[in-house]
Amino acid sequence: MRKLYVILLPVLVALLHGAYGIPVAHAADNGNWSVYPASPPRSAGGTPAEPGRRPCFYLSADPGATLTDQVTVTNKTAAPLTFRLYAADAYNTERDGGFAVRTLKEKQRGVGAWAKPGRDRVTVPGNSSVTVPYTMHVPEDAEPGDHPGALVALDEHINASTGPLAVGIQQAVGARIYLRVNGPTVPALSVENVTLTHEQPLVPGTGESSALISYTLYNRGNVTLNPKVALKAEGLFGRDLLNRDLKTIPAELLPRQKISLTERWAGAPQLEWGEVRLTASARDVRESAGTSFFALPWLVAVVLSAGLLGAAVWARVRRVRARVPEGS
Repeated sequence: MRKLYVILLPVLVALLHGAYGIPVAHAADNGNWSVYPASPPRSAGGTPAEPGRRPCFYLSADPGATLTDQVTVTNKTAAPLTFRLYAADAYNTERDGGFAVRTLKEKQRGVGAWAKPGRDRVTVPGNSSVTVPYTMHVPEDAEPGDHPGALVALDEHINASTGPLAVGIQQAVGARIYLRVNGPTVPALSVENVTLTHEQPLVPGTGESSALISYTLYNRGNVTLNPKVALKAEGLFGRDLLNRDLKTIPAELLPRQKISLTERWAGAPQLEWGEVRLTASARDVRESAGTSFFALPWLVAVVLSAGLLGAAVWARVRRVRARVPEGS
């Protein structure tokens, strides 16, 4: 049997941090190599900065400006490693809103198209570092606001597994770029597509019920936001059922990005009529959206349906009898 080799072209990119939490001042690292901004030059009479002191590239420029900087790639293994260097646009993943970057073969429209490393490929000896300059040309018609991306070091070597289905894996590490193009900034955020799905026991009181709340967060503005989301549920007559701040929210929602998220409501009521409402806030913007719900256990629903059906049948029989003349 021939082996099928599959290359995972959405490369495994280790980008500084996970999807959640506050960014920490560490170089992007996967254990074998790291990528980070080169230390700034020694100031007059000062001492050189420590390697990796800048965790990311924080840049600001006017439209039409040209910026220059340097990126350092450190090989932590004993053998030399060769990398493909490229700049990439960043986006939020659909699954959890994590920070991710475009692959080498995808079309770049922002930082990925504007930044060019001095070398496309670099070989780093074992236990050594190599620093490469790069230039960023910001177009004259660049949109004001934030343009996130990364400088990526991609290991072009493909590691293949064994077996009837061999999977090839490429790994990459990228140092984040946060570019702010000067001009008007417009923070805007919305909550969309709120839905609630109940999961209840067949017989009321014989098990736990829960609800899955699904919603979409959409950054409609041109700046990166650090959103917070509050969930509130009210029952009949405004009775308070739930009120909490959600934890599984991405630390960063990039401009023009839309992500779908879910929240589990354990112990949701088994018999209730009410509304859930999600309120998102960030940088002086606050928007909310909600949906109504009607919780009814399956057994109760079946009994009620059977009762209503029986009542409808009985009413129809009575109407038919009323139309038939006596003695017919």
